[in-house]
Amino acid sequence: MFSLLRENTKIAFSSIKTQLLRTILTVIIIGVGIWALVGILATVKVLENTITGNFSAMGTNTFSISRYDFSQQIRQNDRTAKVNPNITYPQAKSFQDKYHFPASAVSLSFTAASDIEVKYGSEKTDPEISVLGVDHNFMGNSGLETTSGRNFTTFDIQNNNYVCIVGSDFEKGLLKDVNPIGKTISIRGARFKVIGVLKEQGSTFGNRQDLRVLLPIQVARSLFTAPNINYDIKVKTQNKDMLDGSIDEATITMRRVRKLNPVEENNFGIARSDELLQRLMSQINILNYAAWCIGIITVFGSTIALMNIMLVSVTERTREIGVRKSLGAKKNTIAGQFLTETLIISFLGGLLGIVLGLLTGYGASLLMKTAFPMPWGATMAALTTIIVVTIISGAYPAVKAASLDPVESLRYE
Repeated sequence: MFSLLRENTKIAFSSIKTQLLRTILTVIIIGVGIWALVGILATVKVLENTITGNFSAMGTNTFSISRYDFSQQIRQNDRTAKVNPNITYPQAKSFQDKYHFPASAVSLSFTAASDIEVKYGSEKTDPEISVLGVDHNFMGNSGLETTSGRNFTTFDIQNNNYVCIVGSDFEKGLLKDVNPIGKTISIRGARFKVIGVLKEQGSTFGNRQDLRVLLPIQVARSLFTAPNINYDIKVKTQNKDMLDGSIDEATITMRRVRKLNPVEENNFGIARSDELLQRLMSQINILNYAAWCIGIITVFGSTIALMNIMLVSVTERTREIGVRKSLGAKKNTIAGQFLTETLIISFLGGLLGIVLGLLTGYGASLLMKTAFPMPWGATMAALTTIIVVTIISGAYPAVKAASLDPVESLRYE
């Protein structure tokens, strides 16, 4: 059996060499199909890994209050979508003062500015730094940690101390080769003492989390004044079982702050971190389905191309088949020869597609600055596809070759 397989493999490679151009084109077509399947699935896996990594740090016992809920933000370009008023600082502060749910911490924050230049001595950054105004609960509620230094204290916030916490990229750029803690940086002419460096976060949807500076909220408000600033509120409950009650209390409190009467709908959104993750994952599943559809359509075209080349091969080698049969070759031997040739071409195309797909996924992980999770599911799907393509494309040509009459085959010109 093994000797027969070895002989069929030698004949298959010999046949491939005689029709090299057609084989290369067929391998490329199959490779493109597998590439589409593996590449998209691998990229989706990287995206899924990035999102789950960012949300896992926040835990499942936090929620945020914002101008819109998640579904409204998706539809905010719709002209019929309701326009909610901004959450102003007095409203955010009033909520923080009035919300008294047990074992819960409220944080206030806002994006003070983007594309800001930061200076240290004679050095300065490109104008790409984001500045956030935060309080002492922001880091704990957002799942942020420091690799060195400390978080803000209530003393820092209440006394408007000119201190700051910087992202991890500052250690690679502006504050390279120095201990950042205790150094003084300048933002819009104001001098801030660095008290902490954030743990590396990577990028989310192109937003570089490690190029930002956290300032005490009142200090940030005094430096960066702009109309229509929207404030974010985050609440963390220590007991996960009390999260629903905490959200109900937050809804009641925010309605009072917004001065809504009982018949008015909420003009704000409350999003739990776990629900937001589930919604994002449902969107990612759509990409998975799209990947399968694209891959199946492309592989279907590859299957037709491979079957065509094998049928042409059967026609061109009719006399050879007649000679082999006249020398005693059985139908199973002839069919096995063509199935082996089909499998080799499918394997070469599949190998090309898998390599290109994995490189695509790895490239996506580099762009998103996250670890590359090996897409075993996509790889197994590709191998399964190779087997299916081989069976579908090789079965009919193999049966046709095996059923040829040896006498008629020897007469074929």
